[in-house]
Amino acid sequence: MGRVFKILAIVVAAVVALFALAAIAFFLLFDPNDFREDIAAAVEERTGRELVIDGDVSLALFPWLAVEVGHARLGNAPDFGAEPFAEFDRARLSIRLMPLLLRREVAVGTAELEALRLNLAVNRAGRSNWEDLLAADAAEAPEADGEEAATGRLDISGVTIVDAAIRYEDRKAGETYRLSAVNLRIGRVSGDGSPVPASGSLSFAIEPDGMSGDIEIETIVAFGDEFVRLDGLDIEGAVTGIASAPTSIALSTDGIEIDTAKQVVTAKPLNVTALGLDIAIDAAPFSYADEVLPSAAIRVAPFSPQSLMHLLDIEAPATADPTALSNVSVEGKAALTAASIDLSSVTLVLDATTFKGSLSVPRSSAGSYRFDLSGDTLDLNRYMAPATEGSGEAAASAPTEIPADLIRPINARGNLKIGSVQLANLQLDNVVLGLNSGGGRLRLHPISADLYGGKYAGDVRLDVAGDVPILSVDEKVENVDLAKLAFAMFEQRNITGSINGNFKLTGRGADAEALQRDLSGTMAFALKDGAFEGTDVWYELRRARALLKQETPPQPVLPARTPFSSVTATGVVTRGVMRNEDFVADLPFMRITGQGSVDLPAATVDYRLSARVFKKPEAMQGAAAEEIDDLTKVVIPLSITGPLVKPSVKPDVEKLLQQKVEEEVRERIEDKLKDLFKKKE
Repeated sequence: MGRVFKILAIVVAAVVALFALAAIAFFLLFDPNDFREDIAAAVEERTGRELVIDGDVSLALFPWLAVEVGHARLGNAPDFGAEPFAEFDRARLSIRLMPLLLRREVAVGTAELEALRLNLAVNRAGRSNWEDLLAADAAEAPEADGEEAATGRLDISGVTIVDAAIRYEDRKAGETYRLSAVNLRIGRVSGDGSPVPASGSLSFAIEPDGMSGDIEIETIVAFGDEFVRLDGLDIEGAVTGIASAPTSIALSTDGIEIDTAKQVVTAKPLNVTALGLDIAIDAAPFSYADEVLPSAAIRVAPFSPQSLMHLLDIEAPATADPTALSNVSVEGKAALTAASIDLSSVTLVLDATTFKGSLSVPRSSAGSYRFDLSGDTLDLNRYMAPATEGSGEAAASAPTEIPADLIRPINARGNLKIGSVQLANLQLDNVVLGLNSGGGRLRLHPISADLYGGKYAGDVRLDVAGDVPILSVDEKVENVDLAKLAFAMFEQRNITGSINGNFKLTGRGADAEALQRDLSGTMAFALKDGAFEGTDVWYELRRARALLKQETPPQPVLPARTPFSSVTATGVVTRGVMRNEDFVADLPFMRITGQGSVDLPAATVDYRLSARVFKKPEAMQGAAAEEIDDLTKVVIPLSITGPLVKPSVKPDVEKLLQQKVEEEVRERIEDKLKDLFKKKE
């Protein structure tokens, strides 16, 4: 037995000595640099590209089969320029030899790559400069041996990439993406699915957007035959180009798993921080087999739009309430489609207003924003421009411009319902607003609201596609309380009753004042069962009669008021002035008819009317029979002049005097004629 062991020992020693002698001879006689040209020729034959290895090539055999290559570069595809497709300063790969020979186990040492420069490009025809390499690999790839795959095992000590740079140029889209200072470290990778720590950092730049930044990534990766799993992912960095100052960003999640067999991604809740926004995303599993179209529940924590606009270097609008636009939050379900990002079950809180419904944001500039929202209460006064300091004349010298540049790019369609809206002193309830805007043409229709016991309906169109904005309105009011409306719009308490009206108007102008001066169209209104407060037409008639009779005027009955059963008028509007030829007012004791005009830009009225007094003593307070007799004999001229909100209603005394003189002259002529006829008899 001892003899056998001695023989085996001699054989082993001889083999080892032989291997050692062979290794020494290999290193003495073999120089891998002598084969650089052969390697380059083989690569060019296979790919059609030039490979230049101008760095040293070194080779080790035992215990690791290791190859290290110095500076090398691979040529670009035809028609993509002379710049290399890829180059690096140093690459090293080593494989443990004995496990590979004895057990067919691939035990790879740490793979190292330094100063990689990779230039990817897509030309204007949509062809990439790596397509030919993929085609060559696919054509020459051998079929996998199922038995070998089952018995072999892969073990990689790690991967280290230092100072890499990758450029992707899309000449068709005119965009370039650059990654620089790319550093990546991956821990031990084995076939048993053990977690692998990975970390990296990079800088990026996007042209022509001008966006750039620095990013750090840390995660733990687990591999399996049919899955890749990230056990935690943390991304942090700073980005410039989206705000006036570098902006911190962060993304974190407890895990992401990719089912490579089913091509499905499952992610645990993600938290994203950017531009001062904290966004929580709970994505549903989604497939990446075709186009990636995920859906998720999203919650945006309360944030200040004013602060966000400041970060984006956008001037925040001045508001009457300085705390407006300071608290917004969003919650809902988001789904990415081929054309848009759709938000459903949305709860949008804007300061003190809560909206619920759905939104759709287009993914391209040609798409349309869509919405269907319902809100509770909205105080628009908070969002109006603050009151102008100084005199009213100074404020009036700066007319409100039509925001044509803001309206032209709007491409939106949707419906908005709000329970209550406050605008100046105007209170509207159950507001319904339809919006359709595109190509510089904005239409608000339908518009409806409950307005002080009545109804409002409108159709408003604003066309800013041309050089001068064009406004068209078709509005109706039905059975609206006049007292509340007058106070809300003009802060006047000089009229009661109800109003029905219809206004169809069109105007052109760059600002509100110019639009008013250019208005044309028709107007019609009817007032009923009310009173003009502060004006007593009956008293004014009695006072005018007393002046003509040179009598003492009667004492006024206070408070002064003139009740009416109806007031109607229709008119044609030209250059901002309504001409009315059919004014009719029915009072308890008279009917007033006539014509006049309303200057809409100046908000003034000028009417010349005629009053016919009826013999209704029960409606003529304090009047003697003689007064009633005198006033019912004639048609009494009246004038309504002055500001629209508080006009002056007066009998036309001058015309009354003229009528009186004419009547006396007529009576004298008649008397003389009678005397003349008597003499002839």
